[in-house]
Amino acid sequence: MKHAGLPATDPQPINLRLERPVLAVVVDTEEEFDWARPFDRQATGTHSIPAQDAAHGVYDEFGVVPTYVMDYPVATCARAISYFRRLLDSARAEVGTHCHPWVTPPHAEAVNAFNSFHGNLPADLEREKILRSTEAVAQAFGEQPKVFKAGRYGLGPNTFETLQALGYEIDCSYVPHTSFAEGSGPNFMGCPDQPFYTDASGALLEVPLTMGFSGLLGRHGPVLSPAAQGRWGKQLRLPGLLSKARLLELARLSPEGFDMATQCRLLTAMVAQGRRVFTMTYHSPSLQPGCTPYVRNEQDLAEFLSRIRGVLKHFSTVLQGQFVSMSQLKQMGDRARDQRANEGVLTGT
Repeated sequence: MKHAGLPATDPQPINLRLERPVLAVVVDTEEEFDWARPFDRQATGTHSIPAQDAAHGVYDEFGVVPTYVMDYPVATCARAISYFRRLLDSARAEVGTHCHPWVTPPHAEAVNAFNSFHGNLPADLEREKILRSTEAVAQAFGEQPKVFKAGRYGLGPNTFETLQALGYEIDCSYVPHTSFAEGSGPNFMGCPDQPFYTDASGALLEVPLTMGFSGLLGRHGPVLSPAAQGRWGKQLRLPGLLSKARLLELARLSPEGFDMATQCRLLTAMVAQGRRVFTMTYHSPSLQPGCTPYVRNEQDLAEFLSRIRGVLKHFSTVLQGQFVSMSQLKQMGDRARDQRANEGVLTGT
C-alpha cells in the first residue's frame, strides 16, 4: 500500500485479542530549540533532560515504563546518558532512536523546513543520519536500539528499508488522520490507527500515535474528518464547530495541547469503538518550563503533570487498562503474529 510521502507497505493487521486495553508512553527526547524560529544547527542544548524526573513521580505511581526515543544531541551528551542509564538500571525506562536531521551529522543538506523531514532527503543521506543516530544510542547504552520514531513524523519512501537493515523492530512515527503535506511532510490520512506489521515478514511493527475521534459521530470520523479538514471544511470552520458541539472531536493522546477531559473522552470513545492499543506522547523539553509552547511556567508544568496523572488514572481505573512498555508490546505482537501464522492467516514468517 502506498500513501503520499510514506514508505510502501503491505500492512498486516494484528489482533492481540486483548481483554483489557494497553497503553505505552513514548517521549520524543530531544534538544531544546525555539519552536517559533527557523531550524538551527547550533541549537543542541539538552539542559531539560533531568526535568524528566517530574514525570517519573507520576509513572512510578502507576508502574509506567516510558520509552525515550532520543536524537543525536541527547545520545551524545554525557549528562543525558548518565541520567538515562540510571533509569535503565532501575528498569524505569527503555530507550530508542529519534532523528532531527538538522542537528544530526553528516551536515550535507541546507537547513530548511523541507529538509527538516528526513524522509525528504536523498536516500543515502537519510540512511547515514539514521545510522549515526542509531550508533550514538547503541554506544551510549551498550545495546542496539529497537524502537524508532521519525523526527517531525518525517517518514519517507526509503525509511522503512533503512530501519529494517539496521535491525529496528518497532516504528512509532504514524500520525493517523493527519496530513503534513502542506508543509512538505508526509500524509497519514487513511492510514491505520492500530498496530500492524509493515509487510508479511513481520520484521517491523508499526505502532501509530493515538489519534482518533470522540463524539456522537465518532465512529464515522475516518470518513467525515477528511471533508471537515479539507479546504471548504476549514473555511466553514467545520472542525471547530463539530468539536464544540461534541459531534466529532479529533484529538491526540498527549498532554501537549489536549486537556485531561479531552484525552479521557478520546480513550473512552476509542475503547468503545474496539481499539485496544494506545500510546501517549509528548516532547521531553516540555517538562522544563520555557522550552516549548505547551509549558511556559511552573503553573503550566503542574497542569501538564496533572493531565498525565488524570489520564493514566482514567485509563487504569475507569477503562480497566494496563500499562506496557514498547518491548512488551512487541512481544505481545509477535505472539499474536505467531499464533496467526500457526492458524494459516499470516504467511511468509
